Amino acid sequence: MKRHAFSAAALSSAILGAAMFTSPAMAQDEEQFITIGTGGQTGVYYVVGQSVCRFVNRNSEETGIRCNAPSTGGSVANVNGIRSGELTMGVAQSDVQYQAYNGTGNFEGEAYEDLRAVFKVHGEPLTILARADADIESLDDLAGKRVNIGNPGSGQRNTMEVVMDAKGWTEDTFSLASQLDAAEMASALSDNNIDAMAYVVGHPNGSIQEATTTVDAKLVPLNDDAIKGLVEEYPYYSMSTIPGGLYKGNPDDVETFGVAATFVTSAEADDELVYQTVKAVFDNFDRFKRLHPAFENLDPQDMVSNGLSAPLHEGAARYYREQGWIE
Repeated sequence: MKRHAFSAAALSSAILGAAMFTSPAMAQDEEQFITIGTGGQTGVYYVVGQSVCRFVNRNSEETGIRCNAPSTGGSVANVNGIRSGELTMGVAQSDVQYQAYNGTGNFEGEAYEDLRAVFKVHGEPLTILARADADIESLDDLAGKRVNIGNPGSGQRNTMEVVMDAKGWTEDTFSLASQLDAAEMASALSDNNIDAMAYVVGHPNGSIQEATTTVDAKLVPLNDDAIKGLVEEYPYYSMSTIPGGLYKGNPDDVETFGVAATFVTSAEADDELVYQTVKAVFDNFDRFKRLHPAFENLDPQDMVSNGLSAPLHEGAARYYREQGWIE
């Protein structure tokens, strides 16, 4: 069985800019803008986008490319934003990338064949955090409870819906199925407005640290037969372990399952623009890895060859061929 261990933390800064696709005919000295869709400001997707922009913008005088990475609704919203042209690139869970390209799940009957992969980033498990007084020890114990299943367009909502389908559940299975975004979950748990929250994220994470320091809360294992069946069936899922001791009151390892964060764009995005974005990251890879604990174990060849369901964008593939990472 596939297995990954995950780690992450929080980082924040914001840059303002404009979004547009560029044309190969654009003059070299004309400034070009890219906008990267991320996620909530407490999550690692926001860090990914900000980190990529940090290195792209370091080279802006040479390349003429300016980058910004605003907070967005998450994976599904990012793919839809790329499709509509509102975003140039974005971060998306590996399962969302698969579903979008193949026209399944949230993209049923609407395959996005122009979606292109750029690289895989960090791994991230589905994390269920429950109030200690809610008596939730396993996945089945969520039935009848007040559970935040995630805001529409987010990765956690997408993955929770997959889990719910595997269990034969609907929103009515819960006494409350709230749809709070990542920035609202921790306070809702602490204020006893929900019993449990679902979050697809790397660890340690700021929101979960906030929640566990303001209320007694426990990580819930996700390892029953339904979960193991999902891992066996779908290539973008793997079992994972959240290490013990990362959060107050959670000294033991907790087994769950998860996906990987991936960086995606459109086939319409200019080859040189994507090439320069990839080059900015990998030419500064040691510095990139230091920007977040989730990045510390990243390996370039793994990032460009595994966990990607859509074809590589030609601009990215050009750089990887130059490095000898792909043929």
